[in-house]
Amino acid sequence: MSNAVSTDARTATARLGEWAARLDVAGVPAPVLDRLSLVLLDAAGVTALGAGQDGMRAVRSSWNAPDGPAPLIGGGRCVPVDAAAWLNAMALVCLELDEGNKYAKGHPAAHGFPAVLALACELDASGRDTAAALLAAYEVASRFGRATRLRPGAHPHGGWGVAGAAAGCARLLGLGPGRVAAAIDTGAGLPVAGHFASATGGNPVRDAWIGASNLSGLVAARMAAAGIARNTGTAALSLGSLLGEFDPSELTGGLGERWDITRGYFKRHASCSFTHPAADAVLDLRGGLDPSRITGVLVETHALGAGLGSAEWDNRLSAMFSTPFAVAAALLDGEVGPRTDPGDPALRALARRVRLAEAADLTARLPDERAARVTVSLDDGTTRTREMTNPVGDADHDPLEERDVLALLKGWLPGHAGLVDRAAAFARALPALDHVGEALRGLAGDETKEPH
Repeated sequence: MSNAVSTDARTATARLGEWAARLDVAGVPAPVLDRLSLVLLDAAGVTALGAGQDGMRAVRSSWNAPDGPAPLIGGGRCVPVDAAAWLNAMALVCLELDEGNKYAKGHPAAHGFPAVLALACELDASGRDTAAALLAAYEVASRFGRATRLRPGAHPHGGWGVAGAAAGCARLLGLGPGRVAAAIDTGAGLPVAGHFASATGGNPVRDAWIGASNLSGLVAARMAAAGIARNTGTAALSLGSLLGEFDPSELTGGLGERWDITRGYFKRHASCSFTHPAADAVLDLRGGLDPSRITGVLVETHALGAGLGSAEWDNRLSAMFSTPFAVAAALLDGEVGPRTDPGDPALRALARRVRLAEAADLTARLPDERAARVTVSLDDGTTRTREMTNPVGDADHDPLEERDVLALLKGWLPGHAGLVDRAAAFARALPALDHVGEALRGLAGDETKEPH
């Protein structure tokens, strides 16, 4: 990596720091704030859903965190900021339902929202500052995602997104441009080097990478607040030389004009986003279709999703990274839901009839389209084919509105309807709130009174 690239990264990071430090929601277009509200609602609801999983209950119990100012969303209590940032982040991603962004190549909100919200509780910050910090976290993370091309096999969780968490926390602390830039640079120097096979193999360390991102963002902002952090363009080394390639020009492209948060996607399937277009396609095809007549299913996909072809899995996480699982679940159950049983023998048998292949024409359409083409073969020799250019829920294709997100969350959380309504009210009112602490703590819910 040349010194010139590090210098360019330092210069671009300085511009990001200036932008984030001065970001005020009073100057943000209304559609951007509307989208922020929806992303925040989705994040809160999906976190509550994840918090009810047995694994997350066990992690909270083993953590044994003392009482504190920040809620474990859907977890029934409040804990110190660091514990809330980590545990809420893990809960947010553990069911593969968190919002994402195809241009960032990952999940900007998950990398920083839990840290910003936990810190906002501790500070009892204004809604105006909290909203600005959340936007800073998303936009900075997304730009670092655009700028980073990870080596083959690397997973994006806990990598480029740490810089966004640092930006959001630094903005919430009210740091000046230089110190916000130093926080961003420090966050860029704290990535996790995780392998994608950990996810496909079902290792929950993949969820912990997002916890690490949020906690590292807090650390970076605190170092900047202490005055010991520096902006040296370290992303060119950590995200560039060590983990892949880094293009600093992407950090400031369209800054203040293009809002990446408006170009993300919401999920209606509890599985990796690369499986969604195939699942959507078979949902369109399944009407009047008898699964017992299916002799084979060919799923053609792009290069990013071509590695998810295993029809064998040993836990829910590894199943969620299997296109055969998602296709079989959609065919049999009409959904790929958080309660879909990956151990169902009929589902496993059908999944073994699904074949995944890369199609050059679909790869050529990245990143604007994440397409899939599905051909179902029947026992009478006939076939049915459907192509999806993007998954349902993509902002550029078939976006979900607030009513859609609310319907999904309430369907997944029948015992938490009150919490979902409180989250929606909080997300809508956020920029106008004088203080956010009490409203956020209301999202902890009560495990004993509102079971999942």
